[in-house]
Amino acid sequence: MQAANLSINGVLGHSFLVIGLVASIFGALSLAYGTRVGDRRLLRSAPNYAWLSGATAVAAFATMIHALVTRDFSLAYVQQVGSRSTPALYNVTAAWSALEGSILLWLTVLAGYTTVIMRKYRKRLDDPLIAWALVVMFVVTAFFFLLSFGPADAFRSGAPGVTDGPGPNPLLQNHVLVLFHPPILYLGYVGFTVPFAFAIAALITGRVGEGWLLVTRRWALFAWGFLTVGIILGGWWSYEVLGWSGVWAWDPVENASFLPWLTGTAYLHSVLVQERRGMLRVWNLSLLIATFALTILGTFLTRSGVIKSVHAFSNSTIGPFLLAFFGVVVVVSLSLIAWRGDRLRSPGAIDSPISREGAFLANNVLFTVFAFVVLLGTVFPLIVEALQDRQIAVGPPFFDELSMPIGIALLFLMAVAPVLPWRKASGELLRERLFVPAWCGVLALLASILVGANGLAPLLAFGLAGFAAGAAGRQVALATRRQGWRGFVGRANGGMIVHLGVILVAVALTASNSYTHVGEFTMQQAQPVTFSGHTFELQQVTAFTTPRSKGLQAEISIDGGQAYSPAITRYTTMGTDIGTPSVRTGFANDIFLTLEKAANAGATEVQVKIFIKPLIVWLWIGGALMAIGTVLAGFPGRRRNPLLPTSADVVGLPVVGLPVVGLPVVGTPVPVEEQSASV
Repeated sequence: MQAANLSINGVLGHSFLVIGLVASIFGALSLAYGTRVGDRRLLRSAPNYAWLSGATAVAAFATMIHALVTRDFSLAYVQQVGSRSTPALYNVTAAWSALEGSILLWLTVLAGYTTVIMRKYRKRLDDPLIAWALVVMFVVTAFFFLLSFGPADAFRSGAPGVTDGPGPNPLLQNHVLVLFHPPILYLGYVGFTVPFAFAIAALITGRVGEGWLLVTRRWALFAWGFLTVGIILGGWWSYEVLGWSGVWAWDPVENASFLPWLTGTAYLHSVLVQERRGMLRVWNLSLLIATFALTILGTFLTRSGVIKSVHAFSNSTIGPFLLAFFGVVVVVSLSLIAWRGDRLRSPGAIDSPISREGAFLANNVLFTVFAFVVLLGTVFPLIVEALQDRQIAVGPPFFDELSMPIGIALLFLMAVAPVLPWRKASGELLRERLFVPAWCGVLALLASILVGANGLAPLLAFGLAGFAAGAAGRQVALATRRQGWRGFVGRANGGMIVHLGVILVAVALTASNSYTHVGEFTMQQAQPVTFSGHTFELQQVTAFTTPRSKGLQAEISIDGGQAYSPAITRYTTMGTDIGTPSVRTGFANDIFLTLEKAANAGATEVQVKIFIKPLIVWLWIGGALMAIGTVLAGFPGRRRNPLLPTSADVVGLPVVGLPVVGLPVVGTPVPVEEQSASV
């Protein structure tokens, strides 16, 4: 009876994956052929395939969760990441803690997006733009079904007779953030499939005007928001778990998530220019394609075994499949852009570099250069190893040196762009609008100097952060004065809230990276240690034991108050020692303690490392503000002018006044003198 129960999860999982793969293929074929020949019966059948693929993906993932929670050690994946001593919470998170489960989670999220898009547009499948976008989504979904059934098979049978496993990686079972960070990150990663699909559909149909942007802009915004929150949560996890007191180490896997964030951010700014003036069409298509392609490339880097990282998965056979798919995406996309080159010509041109569209173009260039720098530093060691059979390392100094001037330039643009008008700005107008922000920058710089900040780059960053905060605050103040509480709502106004969050993150990173104080001490009981204006005293060293681990922790009081307990934990199933930091958080600074060495319980002497990290809490506050701003930007603002999409959406030319059948009636922001300039 027990053996039969153990095998049913594998049978069910494989069955769901096969059904989902077939449903995705038939969904793509029915829409493509139905659109091609005008067969409405075929088009009407497409939603059934979407429901079926979505349901089977969710069912397959639920089956894997069930297998992990019930300890079904007949499956190789459960043997790899499951354990009878692992708490139920971490048996759930084990579902995405290794290669096969992570691909299954990706598939589930992707099938969910496909189902939601089908549900939203199921009555408009006779519109070729909608139909071809769903064809693209079905094809991508089918590819991930194929991965889950083939090289990343999570339901493969394991060795007979196994009754227990090691559990997840110890680093993935000692903090609750592993329950949230990967799924939210995947919602962002996978969410960019939606605007990518519509971009490809626009190229296929030749409707490369502005209509397809109106359909997808919120999907792109919320995908970006999820990716942002996922990255922030990843930084928080790194800070709380890895014991090095940092949030970002330019790790290749961290870079894999940062690359699509950079291009996605550039797109969300650039798209405003196309909507307002019909310009930057090739830029926007290229940025969306690059964002999606980079999610696939990042998946290859983290899941093929070609890089070594605390985040990366082990060697697997999935790499060639992902690399081939990445190549297909790039070749097909570039071919379509070349094919539609004539229709992609913009009807307008930038009248002056000192204008809103000029600032957005500069913004595009900076984000693209930033992405190239990060990509180069990430893949260059792989290229050298492949060509010369030698290993090199590109570390944080490379990224820090090249990203610093780019970040400072972006802060300057964040300050100037919101106050620039379209087409051209006069000197008098700029003086009037930049007066308050400039004084905010000066005050921020003076405040930084007064509290002891030094160094050209940090002081410049603090001054420009104040400048940018003044510009964003001015826009929000003007909007709330005109509209009351609705001044916080809308893409432009919500975008200023996002800007304020970005500024807080920039200030926190600058302060923590530039002014951290580190000391390593051999502490003896009842002998206080003074460091950086704080007093630390070892009270005792105690041992602890749980069903899955044992370890030592040192109780250290700070400034004569509460005791904090950095620890070293040994997970018994893996025999791995993991340092667990203890952090006292404050608005001015964090005190971060790690236990470096302890003899045994009851010892009167331990080796401790102390980090004083200024302003780090403002990084998490800034991330929360970015999330709030994204939500506010997703709602329509009050100042809107209901304009119909025009025939430009069909032929790609600026013809006004002819509505397109099948496209929604949507609002387009009216250019207001004080309207904000960003997402």
